[in-house]
Amino acid sequence: MGHAGRIKDEYRALSRRLEAGQVGFPEPASERAWNGWKEILEILFTPAEAALAARLPTKPTTLERIAARVGVPAMELLPRLDALCDRGVVMDFPDPKTGKLRYLLAPPVVGFIEFSLMRASDSIPKKRMADALEAYFQGDDTFAREAFGGETTIGRALAHETALEEDLSDVLSWERATSLITEASQVAVSLCYCRHKAEHLGEQCDAPVETCLSLNGGAEHVIRRGFGRAIDKAEASDILQRSRAMGLVQVADNIKKRPIYVCNCCGCCCEQLRSVSHYGIGAVNPSGFQPAFDDDRCKGCSKCARACPIGAITMKPTREAARRKTELSPALDEERCIGCGVCVDSCNNHAMKLTRSGRQRDVPDSTLERVVRMAVERGHLADLMFDQGESRSAWFLNRLTRAILALPPAQAALANKQLRSRFVRGLMARLKGSKPRPVVAAAP
Repeated sequence: MGHAGRIKDEYRALSRRLEAGQVGFPEPASERAWNGWKEILEILFTPAEAALAARLPTKPTTLERIAARVGVPAMELLPRLDALCDRGVVMDFPDPKTGKLRYLLAPPVVGFIEFSLMRASDSIPKKRMADALEAYFQGDDTFAREAFGGETTIGRALAHETALEEDLSDVLSWERATSLITEASQVAVSLCYCRHKAEHLGEQCDAPVETCLSLNGGAEHVIRRGFGRAIDKAEASDILQRSRAMGLVQVADNIKKRPIYVCNCCGCCCEQLRSVSHYGIGAVNPSGFQPAFDDDRCKGCSKCARACPIGAITMKPTREAARRKTELSPALDEERCIGCGVCVDSCNNHAMKLTRSGRQRDVPDSTLERVVRMAVERGHLADLMFDQGESRSAWFLNRLTRAILALPPAQAALANKQLRSRFVRGLMARLKGSKPRPVVAAAP
């Protein structure tokens, strides 16, 4: 890449460590993106902090186990971890059974990238960070493909409930933004990281900035660490309603049970939507709905095409008998459409409606399932299963898993899907603290 030796070893080790999570923080090829990548690491971590972070686990772990792992007394380590938590580069979550905090190295997304600009003032230089992030994201597509390029995405589109038919009986609760709010145990609101970044770049749109909703455990973390403020469900519902009225896309955590966020996104600032528009990446799981057009009502005004946040609607010329002027009618790119319903709400002629015919990739049931899927798709399964920094046996099993998963097709047939399935089941069991059920090998 031509950049060797231009970054301190502590940061390079940290970058390699981030590869052990569901989404890595890959070193890009272009000069502009590489400079942004380097700048982000240097803003968020001192060299000493990077050296510590490079040894932290990517799964929730107790303070005592981390202290033993890094060779630092627990009481000396605690304030260092707390400082990193306050900056958003380490995350802490209470154990659901004991209430004791467990720590892990924050992933890039959803993680330290968003946290860096989710509040108006702290020790992070906002303008410098915004410039670095824009360079990394837009210098080339390295990170966009790492974060959003897999079959399993981080976020999924929620259809505007105002754009759906009056009968919502077949719309499941996890498909509705209002239900996610109603069923949440806690709700918080923060600054939209994407629009806050655009503000520091002098490119902000007219959409409100305080619209990022955190839910359940995500809200508890955001409130505890000061990345947002607690709100009641009435205020959260009002934010949803106002965001829909402004033509913002509602993107939720791509899981069915206990999602941790609902964002209200614009096509000009949102990194996920920009990845669709700029790089053609399917960065958002479609809602399962798509617009249908009523040709008799359509006036060819193009409001739907102009409202679409990802350019999935174009106006095509059509000829009609006895009319000298060419008429315009909307054409939908079904492969690009995410089924958000923004176009339907923009139509004053009631010439559009959302139908259930849209495509949708399978939605993971839980955060754990999504993490495992993303790790498999990005080649990070070995790191997720066996943390190389934990012990010699973990190092060996990590390397063994990598070797098996890298087998060429002919040899991989000997290991077959059952072997891979056992690894995934084993990981699920390890993370849940139970033993996996035995898997009976399929007949050849």
